[in-house]
Amino acid sequence: MRAVSFPFLRLGLLTGAAFAIHGYHLGVEDAEIFIPSASKLIHPELYPFGAEFFQSHASLSLFGHILAVTARLGHLGTDATVFFWYLVTLFAMLAASWMLAARCFSTGRARWAAVCTVAAALTMPAANTGLPLMDPYLTARSFSTPLTVFALAAFLGRRTLLAALLAAVSALVHPQMTLYLLLLLAVLCIAERILSAAHRLPAAALAAILPGDFHLGPAQPPYREALYARDYFFLYNWTWYDWLGLIAPLAILCWFLIRPPRATTPAFARLCRGLIPFGLIAIAAAALISASHIFDMYARLQPLRCFHLITVVFVLLLGGVAGEYAAAASRWLFPAICIGIAALMFLVARDTYPVSPHIEWPSTEWSSTEWSSMEWSSTGWPSMRNTSNAWVNTLLWIRRNTPTDAVFAVDSRYFNDPGVDKHGFRAISRRSKLADYFKDSGAVALFPSLAGEWKQQADATYGLNRFTLADFTRLAQRYPVTWTVIHGPAPAGMNCPYQRGGYAVCKIPSRTGLLAAVAR
Repeated sequence: MRAVSFPFLRLGLLTGAAFAIHGYHLGVEDAEIFIPSASKLIHPELYPFGAEFFQSHASLSLFGHILAVTARLGHLGTDATVFFWYLVTLFAMLAASWMLAARCFSTGRARWAAVCTVAAALTMPAANTGLPLMDPYLTARSFSTPLTVFALAAFLGRRTLLAALLAAVSALVHPQMTLYLLLLLAVLCIAERILSAAHRLPAAALAAILPGDFHLGPAQPPYREALYARDYFFLYNWTWYDWLGLIAPLAILCWFLIRPPRATTPAFARLCRGLIPFGLIAIAAAALISASHIFDMYARLQPLRCFHLITVVFVLLLGGVAGEYAAAASRWLFPAICIGIAALMFLVARDTYPVSPHIEWPSTEWSSTEWSSMEWSSTGWPSMRNTSNAWVNTLLWIRRNTPTDAVFAVDSRYFNDPGVDKHGFRAISRRSKLADYFKDSGAVALFPSLAGEWKQQADATYGLNRFTLADFTRLAQRYPVTWTVIHGPAPAGMNCPYQRGGYAVCKIPSRTGLLAAVAR
């Protein structure tokens, strides 16, 4: 195939459009797990308690190290570093989509239609996997997804060594998502009958990635509670429209094989031939795991997350085909369709984070060099950018007004409270806290050894917004908590220097402090 020049300027403009459509949010959803790992590497004094709930992921990824090195070399604060890499990975995703489209389509309009469709639909959900195509926030997947698409494009271009290198880099950032790429490459090799031993390397790599604590047998409490809280792990929880997200892409890919669309290349057909059995294998594996509790310990492999990769590629292929055929009817038809998709995704983005700005610009903060040498106190801090989200404003106040070794007690169900908009406490406040029920259970689902401590801590803070002074003192006898955030009025008798926007930040007295207060 003729070499194609790389359109940096157009992709840059399209990145800006995608940024405006889908927005950006700091510390939401899975970023609550990934961002603290980078913050702790930049400032080791952070998170003296409870770090195991995000360090378990961090130990398997270079994500935090990438951000830490960038912050130090660029003299950037953590928020600015996260924002910088979000824009870089957004551009990388569209660049990878262009490379894959160039492999699969022979005309420029089909290629650009494919990339524009991906840009417009970036945050659409991938079936019921719990994942969008690309998150509107930074996580390890923000790196692994474009790397995966780049690797796939290289593989289809017969550049096997480059594909292997890209897969290896992806594995260093997100081993689990790389596992699905390796499985797809193995299926492509087998489907094409390329060398009798070609499929063995990916298979061996899959085995090397798996943790060693898998075994047959039902999950035991409290790990069972954390595991089954993830209903999308199990196929029998999927509704008919979730099933449609599995079956429809595979059916359309079959149609593309039977009736090859115009302006497609042999790589297009080759990719379709691989994606169909890849998807069927994922469904079969998920059905087996869901069939009996004896397979509970394998549920965290989440085979249905293969459909994240399938959906990314499917949207690209479908967009390219639609653009090619729409152009024959009218030059304005496909742009109108693409603008319609973008408008819909913009409205969905606003509805997903209704009380937060569409774009949460990084707060003004000291660079990593200045910050590491300054005294952590309530004086001498730079001003922090407030937002329309009262919860985020509370966390920013905590960041600049509480000691770095503070340990917070927060209601363990806070993550789904109205007004929180899925903003994680640790990621934004940069303070330790007891485990929460929803987001920390995701770490527990992948690392069962955390289950016991997670359950105890989550139960200890359940209903915290209604605790009295005595309840907080009893909590301080069990855990080294020194501060709390309450959604609602401050309890009588507690020192609460921050009471704003429906939230109160209060100091938790020790038992000695309580006795002294009673004596007075």
